[in-house]
Amino acid sequence: MRHAVRPRTLPRPGPEPAPPPRTPRVRSLIDADALRVLHRAARVLLDDLPQLTDGLVAVLQEQEPAYRAAVEADATTTWQEVHRSLRHSISSLLDPRGARDAARRCTWKIGAVRAEQGLPLDALLHAFRLGGSLVWQGLVDETSRSAPEDVRLLVHVASDVWDFVDEHCTLVADAYRQTERQLAWRRENRVRLLAAALLDGTSRIADLPEAAQALALPEHGRYVVVAVAGGAGPGCSGAQAALAPGVRVHWHTGVEADYGIVLAGDGTEPVVPEEQAAGARIGVSSAVRGLSAVGEARRLADTALSLCPGQGGTIRLTEHLPAALVVSSPELGAALVERLLGPLAHLEPADAEVLLDTLATWLACDGSAQRASRRLYCHRNTVLNRLRRYEQLTGRSLSRPTDLTETTLALTARNFLT
Repeated sequence: MRHAVRPRTLPRPGPEPAPPPRTPRVRSLIDADALRVLHRAARVLLDDLPQLTDGLVAVLQEQEPAYRAAVEADATTTWQEVHRSLRHSISSLLDPRGARDAARRCTWKIGAVRAEQGLPLDALLHAFRLGGSLVWQGLVDETSRSAPEDVRLLVHVASDVWDFVDEHCTLVADAYRQTERQLAWRRENRVRLLAAALLDGTSRIADLPEAAQALALPEHGRYVVVAVAGGAGPGCSGAQAALAPGVRVHWHTGVEADYGIVLAGDGTEPVVPEEQAAGARIGVSSAVRGLSAVGEARRLADTALSLCPGQGGTIRLTEHLPAALVVSSPELGAALVERLLGPLAHLEPADAEVLLDTLATWLACDGSAQRASRRLYCHRNTVLNRLRRYEQLTGRSLSRPTDLTETTLALTARNFLT
């Protein structure tokens, strides 16, 4: 049996390196005074960190609906996250070299965790900018209170503070997007594994609800599997053209064919357009009940696909059941050919071919010798004589239902197994 999974390797994004530290610029005496003022105010903010955290959480609740929901869901965790981020940020103002790596790691972790939780990236970036504004306002307020004459010096370090905020906004966005890509890859891979298990018939009963949710299909619906190979185009996007628009289907890329798990309405079959891409070979299974039976439907679709002519076409299994029977059991089909058609082996090949062609044409014309003679461009009696000769050589009677059925199956097996 063909495997339903096409091996492929998807690159897993690794952790992105933190942005390299900026080259420190040579500071003037004014800058040194400004740093002294900055550090003095930053130490006060660090001492008042719980109060500062309360203030930022309150602002986030007021201005960001996403954070309002996060606080309502888990106020303690949100408060600790804000507190930790502010502590690292203010510590970086006091000791850039010693604290900034830890601050970057903290920011990266916040971005990754919030991506996993589904918090919108815009809300996360807004929170970091609000945090930067709150810290800057705290520095200005503390300096105005303790040394108003030094407020003007903060202008000389303003760019450093806001560069830090911009750096961490970029960092948290990178962490968020990388985690988002990883989560998308995991979801896609999980969907592929669930669909492959359904098609292979190895899915566990306990996994069916998850598979139904992942594939956006009902667990207990009525399903048909469509197998598409040949000229339908690359991958499932090309196979999609094999079905009419509006059909609910999940496409899965296989090794030798693409498979569509199609939700079929009660008493109806999926619409397969008559016109298909050149060379496209399409096999349509009979209907089954529930996702648990999709594996059996997939095997039936493979059988239908094996009946498709090489130049392309659509085979619905329900319309070719005799052929499906002999193809499904090639050993029994070969035995049937030997038993029903073997006695013709001693004839000249051309003579045997004439008899078999006449027999197949007569069957295709519903047993009408007159219609068969028109197709074969010969007299009606010639057709009847050839049929009687077949009966004499094989000991079968074409007027006996059992012999007629076996002969029909033998001819079908000969067409598909030779």
